[in-house]
Amino acid sequence: MAQKSDIEWTDATWNPVTGCTKVGPGCDNCYAERFAERWRGIPGHPYEQGFDLTLWPSRLQQPVLWKKPRMIFVNSMSDLFHKDIDRAFIDQVFDAMEHADWHVYQVLTKRSSLMRNYIRKRYEGGPVPRHIWLGVSVENAAHTSRIEHLKQINSDARFISFEPLLGPIGDVNLMGIAWAIVGGESGPRARPMEENWARQLRDTCDRDAVAFFFKQWGGPRPKSGGRLLDGEEWNGFPWQIVPKPILKKISA
Repeated sequence: MAQKSDIEWTDATWNPVTGCTKVGPGCDNCYAERFAERWRGIPGHPYEQGFDLTLWPSRLQQPVLWKKPRMIFVNSMSDLFHKDIDRAFIDQVFDAMEHADWHVYQVLTKRSSLMRNYIRKRYEGGPVPRHIWLGVSVENAAHTSRIEHLKQINSDARFISFEPLLGPIGDVNLMGIAWAIVGGESGPRARPMEENWARQLRDTCDRDAVAFFFKQWGGPRPKSGGRLLDGEEWNGFPWQIVPKPILKKISA
């Protein structure tokens, strides 16, 4: 069964893939790797293999067994568009999401061009189902090309995670993005986030009509710095893109 999540912007996690490899500075202190490697070599543990890339076909049917609608973060412990994941397995993950369509799925990647290319082929230029949200992680201005790749996908439900935010993003165009999540890094080697980096993104979201969610300042632990920006909580959420049947069930 998918697991209840402590992540503020989702309800549950579903990991048909675990493990990954690093592709940028945002990966340097990966929380998922740190967690998984604690259990390496322990027989029978789900992370006996540590953070090695691992496919879990047995988990593909989990969403259909979960009857109550949820926001589900897909592969919180991996990246669905890792270059070593066979396209046929990605197809099975999307088949599962399309079948159990009473949930909203949040798919987040740093491998934005691979996601764009896959989505274009799967949907042949047509729109992505509205209950499948596609997002990219962007940690600094050097990786804003991921935003452009995301915009090249035919979807109303595009989102960006600026977490861990490691530098200023600059004057980026976020038109066409539904939602932005901003957060600082947490963990024993957490790198600090400056207030002005977060403020600039908040103001850009306001300008470009993007829902803005400020997750955390970060620090040794996720809650160390709290989540107030300029004395306020920012809990923006793109309710307008939640499919109406799902919205009715969630609010019931």
